[in-house]
Amino acid sequence: MTARFATQLLGWKTSKKNKLGWRLVPNSADVDNAESLRLAAAVLEGLGVGSGAVSDVPANPGGPLEQCVRAHLEAELPRIDAERQWQVRNGGLITEFAQYAHLKAVDVLVQANPELRITVGRDYLIRPDVTVGLLDLDVLGAPPFLHAAVSCKWTIRSDRVQNIRHECGQMVRHRRGRQPHLVTVTAEPLPSRLASIARGTGEVDAVYHVAYEHLAAAVAEVANAEQRAAWDECVGQRRILPYSALAKTLARW
Repeated sequence: MTARFATQLLGWKTSKKNKLGWRLVPNSADVDNAESLRLAAAVLEGLGVGSGAVSDVPANPGGPLEQCVRAHLEAELPRIDAERQWQVRNGGLITEFAQYAHLKAVDVLVQANPELRITVGRDYLIRPDVTVGLLDLDVLGAPPFLHAAVSCKWTIRSDRVQNIRHECGQMVRHRRGRQPHLVTVTAEPLPSRLASIARGTGEVDAVYHVAYEHLAAAVAEVANAEQRAAWDECVGQRRILPYSALAKTLARW
């Protein structure tokens, strides 16, 4: 249920100032939010990460999260379905894939025309954190097919929510062919913030949490009524899922 790499990234860090006055705080918590601190601490306790010392984890876990997700999917997808030719990468443009290859021609026109650059912009050139491509669909021609676009966000803030929604919306609107699986992977401990991206009109198919079972236990043990309600809503709607389900979902979809 919990990502194998969770304890490589989740841990304790020093804090000069935080809502609870702790010397060490969880590196996934919002230090200005007491509920976030308590939930993140309970997650670390469930993972068996001791609170007596600074953890040996990356100072900025966002990039390492992307690398861990790529490495895990790169290993797991061929193991689950060896008949497909998988391509898992970090940071590739969507124009490298069959459904969006036509945007290259659009971009040539936009760059050559100043008025188009102002009117149309270039925000259709999306670069997902992790892309999952399929190389063996000959009917589509040479470019690989974009099977999934994974947005990796260590924590969730309002600006990140808008960025995810905008990028997914662009991929929905501009595709030619079947829509890729559009998902988010996160370590955010606060259910209300998870709900801000999990709810909505379908820009994101699902949110996969790297410490799902431990966050579920933390919510049951220490969360207030508001946070429990947000968690129950999104879990009940299957909008928040355990990270361990991601590779199986992609391989069987």
